[in-house]
Amino acid sequence: MDNLTLLGVAVALGMDAFAVALAVSSGLSPVTFRHLFRLTWHFGLFQSLMTFLGWLGGKSILHMFGGMNEWIASGLLILIGLKMFKESWNTEKRIEGFDPTRGWSLVFLSVATSLDALAVGISFSLIRINILFPVVAIGVIALVMTLVGMKVGHHVGKSLGKWAERAGAVVLVIIGLEMLI
Repeated sequence: MDNLTLLGVAVALGMDAFAVALAVSSGLSPVTFRHLFRLTWHFGLFQSLMTFLGWLGGKSILHMFGGMNEWIASGLLILIGLKMFKESWNTEKRIEGFDPTRGWSLVFLSVATSLDALAVGISFSLIRINILFPVVAIGVIALVMTLVGMKVGHHVGKSLGKWAERAGAVVLVIIGLEMLI
């Protein structure tokens, strides 16, 4: 996998973090440095960790699939993209005074936005990618996209978040299809 494709995967995964950051920051008033730090740090960290954990899990089952690795990896990316696209149509109601950048809400958001990274990590192991650079790149891109999402969301509001997630989903499907060609 070349660096441009890896960047596409990282940006696609970061779209979830971006979309959630948009929604979270649009409901916070004001958005403080603590909000920014907590969400960006956790989203970047969890994206990296889940990618690595997926890669570790995938390495343990690699020998079972033989020459089907690329097909499986492609299928995972396409399924993740389709799932993200479907979920982008669901809207959630906000609870007044709720701060999702604290406590268990922060942990659950971090896990939820990085579950796709777990599957991507599995697909990386199936196509035998050295994982260090992708883990760092995915975490940094998620961190930056979360920061941008927080800043933009504070000013723009909730409407852009759904479209960002949909764009990320489409990118994952395209990358999955590209792997088949």
